[in-house]
Amino acid sequence: MRVLILGAAGFIGSHLAQALCRRGELRLADRGAQAISELVLADNRIIMNVPDPGLHMTVRTVQGNVCDPGFIEALFASDVDAVFHLAATLTLDAEMDFSHGLEVNVHALMRLLEQCRRQSRAPAFVFASSISTYGGSLPDTVDDHVAQTPQTSYGTHKAIAELLINDYSRRGFLDGVGIRLPTIVIRPGKPNLAASGFFSNILREPLVGQEAVLPVSRDVRHWFASPRAAVGFLTHAAEIDTAQLGWRRTLSVPGLSATVGEEIEALHRVAGDKAVKLIREEPDERIIGMVAGWPRNFDARRAASLGFTAESSFDEIIRIHIEDELGGRIGG
Repeated sequence: MRVLILGAAGFIGSHLAQALCRRGELRLADRGAQAISELVLADNRIIMNVPDPGLHMTVRTVQGNVCDPGFIEALFASDVDAVFHLAATLTLDAEMDFSHGLEVNVHALMRLLEQCRRQSRAPAFVFASSISTYGGSLPDTVDDHVAQTPQTSYGTHKAIAELLINDYSRRGFLDGVGIRLPTIVIRPGKPNLAASGFFSNILREPLVGQEAVLPVSRDVRHWFASPRAAVGFLTHAAEIDTAQLGWRRTLSVPGLSATVGEEIEALHRVAGDKAVKLIREEPDERIIGMVAGWPRNFDARRAASLGFTAESSFDEIIRIHIEDELGGRIGG
């Protein structure tokens, strides 16, 4: 089985690659469990954390631009059995550069779908969508029946992709599943161009003794899951029987609804006063305006009934970060 991850240098992509190497197989609904013979990791950045594939798998890294048709075509020189599409330009970048955001998030996706269509056998296709496809005036709890009215270019791009994956799946060109990822915390590394990045920053930096800026008020409520849960969503999506999805191929997966204040309270329970005092409140009207239109809570019973699971407390999310990224230790 040949498996492709686009966006493999990112933190979710790198965690997914490690998980697939540990598993060594995928159980696709239409063909049962099969060993992964080749795992192709593609990104526009150098992939630094290449996992150990063991004896029975080849891991190949490929650096290139998803906007380059030749790069996409080369990835499909041999048929691909499963595709995990995580590559995207993020919220603030897509807002600042409309043309670039559209090229990466929509036009490149369309070329990727066309390569899948040209294969001799339709691949499993797992797409990382986002809860940012919802926006504007929303009910307190959003389910899969609520109309998508994104308030950012990034959210619009993700909604377009969901519709395309629905149609390509309906036509039998691929077997697609979209996952509307909650905001994933705690992201390792440094702040990025995701408008939601501060949700991670106010936990990640204080846990290692560094200051963090909070640009919104503490009563802002949002929808969260851990990187560990995100990897579980993606691998499970590749393996579910898609006949259960009907005509709605994208799922809002389980998560945890919490306020920024509840995040900080959990940080206090886990790391104490010293960590909390490193959070500096500096309101940013641009971020405040974006966050105001985001959903706060989801009814994810549809995904839960299909076996998707996530954390139930922010303490658990913080402890996962300490275990997986900090070697079990906190403090600067």
